[in-house]
Amino acid sequence: MVHVPSPDSKTTSPRWGSPPTRALPDRRQRSSAVGSPTLARAPCTPKGKPGPGEGLQNMSHAKVVLKRAHRYDEGEIRSSVAEAIAAIGSLRALVRPGAKVFVKVNHLSPPSPPERGIITHPAFTGAVLSVLKEVTPHITVGDDLHPSSPDGFEVSGYRKMCARLGIRLINLREIGFKRVEITGKVLNEVYLAQALLEADVIVNLPKLKTHSLTLLTGAVKNLYGAIPGGLRTAYHGQYKDPTEFNQVLVDIFAAARPHLTIMDGIVAMEGAGPANGVPREVGVILASQDGVAVDAVAARIIGLDPLAVPTIRCAHERGVGRGVMSEIEIVRDQLPHVSPFRLPPLPVGEIVGRAPRFLTRFLTGQLSARPQVVRRSCVGCGACARICPTGAATVAKGKARIDRRTCIRCMCCHEACRFDAIALQRSALGHLLRPFAHRQRRARHRARG
Repeated sequence: MVHVPSPDSKTTSPRWGSPPTRALPDRRQRSSAVGSPTLARAPCTPKGKPGPGEGLQNMSHAKVVLKRAHRYDEGEIRSSVAEAIAAIGSLRALVRPGAKVFVKVNHLSPPSPPERGIITHPAFTGAVLSVLKEVTPHITVGDDLHPSSPDGFEVSGYRKMCARLGIRLINLREIGFKRVEITGKVLNEVYLAQALLEADVIVNLPKLKTHSLTLLTGAVKNLYGAIPGGLRTAYHGQYKDPTEFNQVLVDIFAAARPHLTIMDGIVAMEGAGPANGVPREVGVILASQDGVAVDAVAARIIGLDPLAVPTIRCAHERGVGRGVMSEIEIVRDQLPHVSPFRLPPLPVGEIVGRAPRFLTRFLTGQLSARPQVVRRSCVGCGACARICPTGAATVAKGKARIDRRTCIRCMCCHEACRFDAIALQRSALGHLLRPFAHRQRRARHRARG
């Protein structure tokens, strides 16, 4: 039996084996709740119909719809979302009348007002919900929030918005998670939110942001929030190699299989995302049945070569979705020019992944950004200590401390801090190589057109 940490546990889960056949979860079949050992082995496709993301290797193109949205006006966004869905296919073809729909938003645990650009804006989500309510009343919105934080749904405006629309809003850990077998690149089983598994349709609403660990957080990374918080922490500690961790993210995304992705790119985030960057107006909504293609187009918009984003590259190479522009059909409004985003400190995978194996450890240590406590901003809340998978972050005399000897640079503390008290520091070598790596990235982007 595999031990799975509770949502708050910091125990590292054992490494998964490699089962011989592919078995993705059927959302209509019960699998085991956390703490219960029964497994669900389900066919890849319920009733013989292809699930979202399946069969992409046999498709010539993915379609991504881009719509303009100048501000967070729910009525304006609703019209744009309805038009985007119509361009993909009819709403009733995507969501049958009366279907159970689960909407996964990007809502970090540290309470955050929407104007900071950290979360999927409640007005954006409200507009999508209004469209979905045309065909079904059975809609649940959720994300996994840490219980020690103040009511994040209240601070963000989600609780008020969902109450106004009569939509069920849940913290995923309060409902529970179920164990399902998969055949991933790294994982052979995963615990997914019960609400997700029980839904007929999964709608993924990511926020367009840079990310200090994965370079970009979007559709693929958003589904990482559909597993228990304790398991997320354990994976950071267990899969320290950047390439391996990004494969874990793709494993989870492929297992969750969202039917529809609609990205909030009206106000995005650049710099030290996903929680401590700077809001950046982009004014765009992206929609597709292929979440990987959404991430690829979003990367292109902000000035990145899509295949420089590890999650996009891994997903594309595995046939989970389309990650190159030549395989994506874009249906667009006239969009404004967006100058390249300011990026987070260079993700170590950008260089380490191309280096000889014997240099990997040295380069990882030299090039990885290191979290550092900004003492004047630290209030000693302990959020960093609670989420740290190795115990490197502690609180002493009212201030956080990070032990460099045991820090694995997973950036969990950086993401969890709501007081901007965790900065990312690069070594001297990292500073020297960062401009070169970024020039190489831009050159690859231009070469791919």
